[in-house]
Amino acid sequence: MRDVSSFESGDAAGARTSASLDALEHVVGVNLARLRAERQLSLDALARLSGVSRAMLAQIESARSVPSIKVLCKIAAALKVSVAAFLRRHAVNGFEHLAAERAVRVVSSNGRFSARALYPEGEPAAAEFHELRIAPLHTEPGTPRAPGTTINLVVSEGTLEVSVHDRRQLLATGDAIVFDADQPYSLRNPGDSDARAFRVTVGPEAPPRWHVRDAAAAG
Repeated sequence: MRDVSSFESGDAAGARTSASLDALEHVVGVNLARLRAERQLSLDALARLSGVSRAMLAQIESARSVPSIKVLCKIAAALKVSVAAFLRRHAVNGFEHLAAERAVRVVSSNGRFSARALYPEGEPAAAEFHELRIAPLHTEPGTPRAPGTTINLVVSEGTLEVSVHDRRQLLATGDAIVFDADQPYSLRNPGDSDARAFRVTVGPEAPPRWHVRDAAAAG
């Protein structure tokens, strides 16, 4: 016997699809209007830059049309953003709830290290925000990032030893550290219980925080 309660009628499924498309139209439209306003571009100016007609842009902004991927790519290139920028729901509502049970958590070193993203997945971000957990006596190597990338890390539970190139710094609960992340670094938990920290990684839009003169040049 088939359980009919697990199936939707054609009308119900159609209504659900229609509602989803309406929501998508609204999100894309609001984000397009916001991105255009931030750049102080008129509809005519954006039409010239993107090759998308003024009428089409107006329809998208007023949520009367869902653009194709090809059209979105043209508009994104003109605004110098990724396509994902048009899907930012928190820009529409002013906030976005990132439930812990739905969070993306990257686990490595046989479960002795984990990083949970604390920002919307798949969206362009000027900074990355992660919650880190490190098992006792475990050392987790960090991957050097592009020149100009900066990491700001604060310990919320336990202790951490941060090694940056040939320097080491022990951090107690509440301590923080900032360092340029375009060099080898590692995080070690010297304690006998899990350590927890929060890490903010800022991309290379800004110049490096510190400029260390070469010893030979200084001499």
